[in-house]
Amino acid sequence: QVQLVESGGGLVQPGGSLRLSCAASGTGISIYIMGWYRQAPKQPRELVEMISPDGKGRYTDSVKGRFTISRDNAKNTVDLQMNSLQPEDTAVYYCNVRHVVTQRDSWGQGTRVTVSS
Repeated sequence: QVQLVESGGGLVQPGGSLRLSCAASGTGISIYIMGWYRQAPKQPRELVEMISPDGKGRYTDSVKGRFTISRDNAKNTVDLQMNSLQPEDTAVYYCNVRHVVTQRDSWGQGTRVTVSS
């Protein structure tokens, strides 16, 4: 079982930036797809961005050009750089890892991002 701990959430004004970090422990992450999801109030959880073990990314259209995911397999971390934040980005953001063979998911506890003036 992989343990995930997120950090970096908070309150930011529209147009601002935040960087979320997720540290994995319990196993190496090189064979895991890593991703960030978010859940706004009364909304289902949705994929924000994910990155494969070989660095290929996939993102939701609403964050294209604003958010960038990156991973460091040596450090067991995955980060999400969020720029040009908008109120609609307000949500709890969750780190996720999925084993490429078993497809087993592990989730972090979530970190809250609030975009408001």
